[in-house]
Amino acid sequence: MREIQLRDAKASLSAVVDDAVRGEPAIITRHGKRAAVVVSFEEWERLSHVPSFGQLLMAAPLVPVDLPERSRSPLRQADF
Repeated sequence: MREIQLRDAKASLSAVVDDAVRGEPAIITRHGKRAAVVVSFEEWERLSHVPSFGQLLMAAPLVPVDLPERSRSPLRQADF
């Protein structure tokens, strides 16, 4: 991924966007520090729709035999 200074990105914004659409994102730097990344809209959509861990668990194709049987032993005593 290439890095480009903000002033250069302003001067060649069309080329930076064209590169992002072709799958070549660019890091925009300001005063030598990384400030932003230009990616295609399709890539941004893909990255922004990451499912949560809970959603992944709910979507798992589990059946009751996939889960271990719960222990029926009594709880142990804890000394505080």
